[in-house]
Amino acid sequence: MHYFAYGSNLHHFQMKRRCKDSVYIKKINLKDFKLTFRSKYGAADIEPKKNSMVPGGLFEISKSDEKKLDVYEDFPNLYKKYYFYYYGKKVMTYIMVRKSIFKFPTERYLNIIKRGYKDCKLNQKTLMKALKS
Repeated sequence: MHYFAYGSNLHHFQMKRRCKDSVYIKKINLKDFKLTFRSKYGAADIEPKKNSMVPGGLFEISKSDEKKLDVYEDFPNLYKKYYFYYYGKKVMTYIMVRKSIFKFPTERYLNIIKRGYKDCKLNQKTLMKALKS
């Protein structure tokens, strides 16, 4: 199964530790969405926004990896699954159930995401813009 990471799961070492079968494929952009941070944790989330895009990493994951991600993402309480198609392939990602107001992420969490942006060779411009929400 294909999985789209846009937050801390972009961090290759963390993703591998969390999902042992995961394989990073490449960086992709999710169109008509924007990145934000919310919930009491200041966790990454995406929301629909025309003419905007969220850079992220496309991973191949196993069924057992998906179960581990479900636990980590507190599915279905904090996050629900969202599916989209990328060049005809079905891709799964997570979006927050409750759209609370913007909350700045912790420095530790943000550093993991920044490391993930480097791992996937993503432009940090989108990340910096999301932090100014």
